[in-house]
Amino acid sequence: MQTNRGTTRRHLSTSPFAAKASDAIKSFEVGERVTHDREGLGRVHSVESDGAVIIDFGGGRLLRHLAPFAKLHTL
Repeated sequence: MQTNRGTTRRHLSTSPFAAKASDAIKSFEVGERVTHDREGLGRVHSVESDGAVIIDFGGGRLLRHLAPFAKLHTL
């Protein structure tokens, strides 16, 4: 039986296998249209210095999302 890990294993320098390449960090600009897997369509309201993005999903719903933005995609 395998358990699901919350984190990935670190790469050992003595391993004969290549290290897994990390995904590029997504960046967003103010006014950019985005879609969220659960929340739906929205527009970037502001980008904070710590990398967080505040998104306006309409109807006064402002939600703050932190990196990594796995469920957030640009249109």
